[in-house]
Amino acid sequence: MTTTANGQPNSDNAAGAERPARRTDEARAGAKAGGAVGVGAEAGGGVGGAERGGDPFDRDALPAPEGATGVLLRSLLRPRRVRVGVATLILLLQQAAVQAGPLLVAYAIDRGVPALRRDDFGPLVVVAAGYVLCSVGGGLLHYAFIRLSAHVNQDVLLDLRGRIFRHAQALSVDFHERYTSGRLISRSTTDVESLRQLLSEGLQELIGVILSSVYICALLLYLDAGIGGLAVLSFVPLYLLIRRYRARVSVVFSKRSTAIAAVIVKFAETMNGIRPVRAFRRERANDAEFRVLNHRHERTNGDGLLEMAQYVVGSRLVANTAVAGMVLWGAYQVADGTLELGVLAASVLYLRRLYDPIDRLGMFLNSYQSAAASLEKIAGLLAQTPTVREPAEPRELPALGNGGPGREVVFDDVSFAYRTGGEVLPRFSLTLPAGQTVAVVGSTGAGKSTLAKLLARFYDPTGGRVLLDGTDLRDLAVPELRRGVVMVTQEAFLFSGTVADNIAIGRPDAAREDIEQAAKAIGAHDFISGLPQGYDTDVRKRGGRISAGQRQLVAFARALLADPAVLILDEATSSLDVPGERAVQRAMDTVLRGRTAVVIAHRLSTVGIADRVLVMEHGRIVEDGSPTELIGGTGHFAGLHRAWRDSLA
Repeated sequence: MTTTANGQPNSDNAAGAERPARRTDEARAGAKAGGAVGVGAEAGGGVGGAERGGDPFDRDALPAPEGATGVLLRSLLRPRRVRVGVATLILLLQQAAVQAGPLLVAYAIDRGVPALRRDDFGPLVVVAAGYVLCSVGGGLLHYAFIRLSAHVNQDVLLDLRGRIFRHAQALSVDFHERYTSGRLISRSTTDVESLRQLLSEGLQELIGVILSSVYICALLLYLDAGIGGLAVLSFVPLYLLIRRYRARVSVVFSKRSTAIAAVIVKFAETMNGIRPVRAFRRERANDAEFRVLNHRHERTNGDGLLEMAQYVVGSRLVANTAVAGMVLWGAYQVADGTLELGVLAASVLYLRRLYDPIDRLGMFLNSYQSAAASLEKIAGLLAQTPTVREPAEPRELPALGNGGPGREVVFDDVSFAYRTGGEVLPRFSLTLPAGQTVAVVGSTGAGKSTLAKLLARFYDPTGGRVLLDGTDLRDLAVPELRRGVVMVTQEAFLFSGTVADNIAIGRPDAAREDIEQAAKAIGAHDFISGLPQGYDTDVRKRGGRISAGQRQLVAFARALLADPAVLILDEATSSLDVPGERAVQRAMDTVLRGRTAVVIAHRLSTVGIADRVLVMEHGRIVEDGSPTELIGGTGHFAGLHRAWRDSLA
């Protein structure tokens, strides 16, 4: 069919934007040569981040919408609100039992000792029994609170990790091409761990401090209005100190969260690219860059400790001054005969309990600010919405006719531009008949992979529609689309697990006989049978146990077993040697037979299996015809073919 292209191509943008991550990768690679600037770029920042006024180490930050953090926290606690309420009640009772001690001391001094002098042991027996009861009861209540709160905390963290994992999988491909996997790892590990520390230690500490402060101030006012009033007034300077500390430390912990994310990103990237690191002797340069990031993290930790030290010194100064003033006031009243000695003793004990937790409150604020910064980053991630969305009313593909397993593909007045700007594919229309194999060739950045990704619905077109047997891809539910369209990438990614598991990814319920039959049809059975455990051999991370050509054959067996109507091969032989390429080409003959296929061809040797060739330049289809027609012509493809043929001579 004829191809029409409307509008003028944007050659600069089309050539540079075929893969959204390319510019970022090139910028990072170039920036690495610049020492510290390279480190900033590697971590996701560089000069661009500084120009926008944000953190240059966190250019890929996802700011949370207004109120998103509170909404997330409430959604995590809402299903567990009954247990949270019970835990709060238990803590109220536990604090009441704990704070009864000094009252019993006052009663013993002012009532028990005089009664004992009259040979009346009753009051002291009551005090002793009360102390035992409060101690045992407080201990049991504390145990019950810890056990119940631990269950709630673990449920919350389990829920949150699951949400991050599920949401990250649901986000569109364009998100993952700009947001590094290291940052996702940081969100689900370091940031969740910060929240764990807050829930398991900080909240209990905070609630305990608040309850004890309320109890103690109320009891001090009950025992003596003067001492109680001074205790309440002392919270004014303490509140100002806490407010200042919280404002300053929130900035520190936001920077610390960003700094540790940068460390994780650098570490993960280096380990994932360990082969080119060793091949190009990048160890020293990487070590220097990692040292800068590590020192930055160290500095943010030091800033946090400094803020904590200033808070502790200030709070202790206020507390010691207040205690000294209240004790002097109480002693004067005892000497004057207007205050009982037992009441003063109880007041001193309460004052010690009132101000001792102030230092621990600073530790809680550390945990709180760290968790708040982490929760904001998690909320920002969870607030991201897929650009490729599920349809509100999904449709099903029509049943296949008798003409074979292929389906007709139509690009109807389609155009595409990435969110970063720049038109990649100017408006065009294209029809691929059912069962036709189409090779797409062109220079790097011509738009070949973008066209394939639109057909796989990794992206939605900016304008127009992509139709599969007359049905808009946007109207198909993802499972329905994945059954109809399968893409085999250049990398042929394999997951940790057995060979059989990797072949059956598209059909998890497939019988072993079907898996082996697909491998035999592709020509992979012999090498799989030669592995130590055959089909049950673990291929290890990324399929590192087998060669690139063998991984590609496993990927083809996976595609054949999935039995799609439309198959996309994205430069499936570009990284293989000649024997591997020939083996894969034989497999391609099998897997493409009768299907509608789009083959992104890096090597012209792949074009020979195609019924039709499309030549793309700067996002436009400039040539369209059978391989024989184009080779015999005078166009771009004929020139490419002559150059390729001469290279083989």
